[in-house]
Amino acid sequence: MRITGMRIGDLAARTGVGVRLLRYYEEQGPLAPRRTAAGQRVYAPGDVETVHRIRRLLAAGPGTRVIRTVLECACGGEGDVEPCLDPLPAQEVEHMDDEPARLARHRRAVAGLRPGRPAEAAAG
Repeated sequence: MRITGMRIGDLAARTGVGVRLLRYYEEQGPLAPRRTAAGQRVYAPGDVETVHRIRRLLAAGPGTRVIRTVLECACGGEGDVEPCLDPLPAQEVEHMDDEPARLARHRRAVAGLRPGRPAEAAAG
């Protein structure tokens, strides 16, 4: 039985995403090509949109493991995040809101590592 579809190079050309990155997406779970008997990856036409969706979601900040969860949920929505997953973007926004304070603490700690500069004085 012959499996028809795109090879990895075809998908890379259609999406503008490199072959190594497509393999990484597969390794992390958001992209799941079929395999031929010889083990070659075969992609469906819908995988072009899946890769574009992965790229849009990555640009928004969540990692590939969260994106895998997003892509596995099919609740009937038309956006990048299905309606049943609405709490995930809200949680990500909360996480982003916490980042400036965490980065400021980290900056003070790193600045305090410089010779002759106590951490408190390095904050300014």
